[in-house]
Amino acid sequence: MKIQIESLQDDFLGQLITPNDPGYDAGRQVWNGEIQRHPSLIARCHGTADVAAAVRFCRDAAHDFTVRGGGHAVAGHAVADGAVLIDLSAMTGTYVDPAARTITAQGGCLNEHVDRESQKHGLGMTGGFVSHTGIGGLVLGGGIGHLMRKFGLSIDALVSCEVVTADGSIVTASAEENPDLFWGLRGGGGNFGIVTNFTFALQPLGPTIYGGLMLWPAAEAPSVLATMRDFLAEAPDEVGIVGNLRLAPPLPIVPEEFHGKPVVGLVATYVGDVSEGERAFAPITQLGNPLVTGYRPQPYVAIQKIVNAAVPHGRHYYWKSHKIGEFNNQVITTLCDHLEKITSPMSSVPIFNFGGAVGRVPEDATAFPHRDAACDINIVGSWLPEQAGDAERHKAWVRGLFDDLAPNSRGVYVNFTSDDAADRVKAAYTAEQWARLTTLKSAFDPDNVFRHNANIPPG
Repeated sequence: MKIQIESLQDDFLGQLITPNDPGYDAGRQVWNGEIQRHPSLIARCHGTADVAAAVRFCRDAAHDFTVRGGGHAVAGHAVADGAVLIDLSAMTGTYVDPAARTITAQGGCLNEHVDRESQKHGLGMTGGFVSHTGIGGLVLGGGIGHLMRKFGLSIDALVSCEVVTADGSIVTASAEENPDLFWGLRGGGGNFGIVTNFTFALQPLGPTIYGGLMLWPAAEAPSVLATMRDFLAEAPDEVGIVGNLRLAPPLPIVPEEFHGKPVVGLVATYVGDVSEGERAFAPITQLGNPLVTGYRPQPYVAIQKIVNAAVPHGRHYYWKSHKIGEFNNQVITTLCDHLEKITSPMSSVPIFNFGGAVGRVPEDATAFPHRDAACDINIVGSWLPEQAGDAERHKAWVRGLFDDLAPNSRGVYVNFTSDDAADRVKAAYTAEQWARLTTLKSAFDPDNVFRHNANIPPG
């Protein structure tokens, strides 16, 4: 569909990219290479005024539109065939106020932008587990990360948001201004507007912390996972652990005879004194017969990038996810059984452990439910573009593990929904939260113009 952009050009400072322009094909790509869609126009915004102008343009001309921050959602909500793509990816400015311990970050920022600037002042907040994840989608869905047991979720650090609403207005959402909208933005996803600026409270962090990666062979996976569970039950908030099940990559740090073999890994972080971290993790470092022993003092930003190489842009991804109420022996057995059946050397099963500060925020304080769950298990199928013929086999492995974990499910983290979002988004919230969210949707977006997301319909 040819789109008439003249009326937008007069009120737009950024770049308007049409399907005939040289940068169009690159501009429509998102993280998941499986997603190949063709928007009618890419409106690459320079700032908040451009975002508001693009929303008004789409409303006035009845154009469908999507919104891209980091473009990291596996479902590819950021781009749709025939829709205008309102693109925030060039909006990556940040400002740290070291005296107030806050950072303001534009809606197109990635984790690495926020980490880089805040760490220059020895400050930090909970970001995602991959440094090239966009903060927009991360935060609006809740924001789980390495530091959450100490600092809480990303939304727990959120002070205020600048928001472009469905009619193109610009408002502030905070505890004092539009508090209902502020509540919904903390977990309700991109359903209520486009956040063009986030302001977060920061906490002292590093820049050097204790942490890193350890790997064990699959034969030790039951013991490693049980030890992880029992260790976390008594661990201080400063301790963070992410488990991971996958096939060992062919890296020099992994013994060659284990390349391509099933392994279990634990990524550790300690938010505090390095020597205290070393002592705290002794039960893990002394466990079994590890293949890789990578815990050591290192920059926090380095730990944030540990898994980057395993999830690059352009590879094909498919995943399903459960929040897990209790990480019991049945869950461990199920995980270990499916580790032996894994179909791709690029697939993995990260286990994001909650606890600590996450669980001490009241359930009704934000739109992020089940804070008392043990963990989130994300089942990630991945393969190369040239291996598309194997896609169904890899997806079947994801679905099989997902189905077998279902008896232990406490719903789903909304950011980890994929092609099941239309069916499972309601499971991402309690009944009380869902009722409040649909009412809020009716107030701020009664026509559901923000619908290319894990969608919450007007009530």
